[in-house]
Amino acid sequence: MKKTLTLAGSDSSGGAGIQADLKTFQEHDVYGMTAITSIVAMKPDTWGHDVTAIDVAIVEKQLDTILSVGIDAMKTGMLGSVDIIKLGAKKIKAHGIDKVVIDPVMVCKGEHEVLQPENTDAMRELLLPLATITTPNLFEAAQLAQMKPIQTLDEMKEAAEKIIALGAKNVVIKGGKAFMKAQAIDLFYDGESFVVLEKEKLETSYNHGAGCTFAAAITSNLANGDSVQVAVSKAKDFVHAAIKNGFKLNAFVGPVMHGAYNKK
Repeated sequence: MKKTLTLAGSDSSGGAGIQADLKTFQEHDVYGMTAITSIVAMKPDTWGHDVTAIDVAIVEKQLDTILSVGIDAMKTGMLGSVDIIKLGAKKIKAHGIDKVVIDPVMVCKGEHEVLQPENTDAMRELLLPLATITTPNLFEAAQLAQMKPIQTLDEMKEAAEKIIALGAKNVVIKGGKAFMKAQAIDLFYDGESFVVLEKEKLETSYNHGAGCTFAAAITSNLANGDSVQVAVSKAKDFVHAAIKNGFKLNAFVGPVMHGAYNKK
């Protein structure tokens, strides 16, 4: 069985973060291991997010445990500090990890401000050059590319080119349902050609964890031997089914259903 690592935060509600990653890994028949960078709790009455970063020394001990076993692919999610970003980059280099999915998480669902702007700079400088692929949404892509908010497909392409110029081998920008079209659009770019990935737009708010799930599915597919473009295409099918079957958890959030694709 192939082995995967997620270096990410814990979502206490179970829909995103390492919880989403492990559920996705399981659905792809890979063995998932976790290095927890932060713990996210929610206030029951408002669902406001409370983020507690894990000490970098503890994160390193987790990584040393996992990397002593060996992995076939890894992903990053929420990274609690510049020091943890530096640690992740150091471990990737030291262990020669060549299948790396960077999901550049910058905000919690429901929040609109970058958690730590200095983290974005560190991701841009330290992690993107090590990325087999990075998976930003429109907001994250604009931040990485240092552009104004992205509103068109041409602007997605411009951002993709700038992100590749920072060192990532491939990028997929998640446009999702942001554009006023009947399709949910993502843009894949390998530095040479653009591929627009389209799926039926799903009018639902039950999409908590979709980004984590997408990146974890790509990671799983890479571990299982798929090319990057095939890994992305399969992951889009997987997360589309998960969103389509999302459900209400409480008055504030509805997660995707990670097992939906395999139950079709």
